[in-house]
Amino acid sequence: MQERAARTRQAVLEAAAEEFAERGYEGASLQRVACRAETSIGALTFHFRNKTALAEEVRLTGRARFRRSLAELAPAADPLRELRVLIGTLARLAREDRFVRAVRRLEAGPPDGVPPLAETWMPVLRALLDRAHGARWLRPGVAPEEAEVMLAHLAEGAMAAPGTPRGAAWGAVWDSVWDVVLHGLAADRGEGDVRDDRDGRESSRAEG
Repeated sequence: MQERAARTRQAVLEAAAEEFAERGYEGASLQRVACRAETSIGALTFHFRNKTALAEEVRLTGRARFRRSLAELAPAADPLRELRVLIGTLARLAREDRFVRAVRRLEAGPPDGVPPLAETWMPVLRALLDRAHGARWLRPGVAPEEAEVMLAHLAEGAMAAPGTPRGAAWGAVWDSVWDVVLHGLAADRGEGDVRDDRDGRESSRAEG
């Protein structure tokens, strides 16, 4: 009995994530969530008393999945490579994880005062830029604060991009974008470092 209840609860959560991701808080319907989960309204409200409670659980689940994915990113000696992997990971999560998509959509609706998802990843981005600046990986004249603004916009754009290609096509697009970013950000460090960055792309494509 408990196992069945747990399965129903999980099915409702996954269905709600899809519903909130597609329609936002105001447009979401508990009836549609129940239909998606192939259960009844009674079973849904047994686990979540109303739409607000359901949205809150979806939000908590999405943020936990998001934080876990960021915590699993492998460190690298080159902070610019880590930045590339970070932004690629953000784009992948926003593209592939229904709960992360729902969290981003729910940020625009009630309840007010919910901390944005950016509060999770922006400190990571700032820390990597500080490392890059301290190690002189940034081009002379590029201030970490200015780079932060540019990369934050790049990350938000990558996360919001509709119909983003998957697999190898996405990897090729992201490689081209990152080449442009590196041209503006990275200090000249010789051919060996350029080769190393290209070699690192294969491992980071799994994240992006």
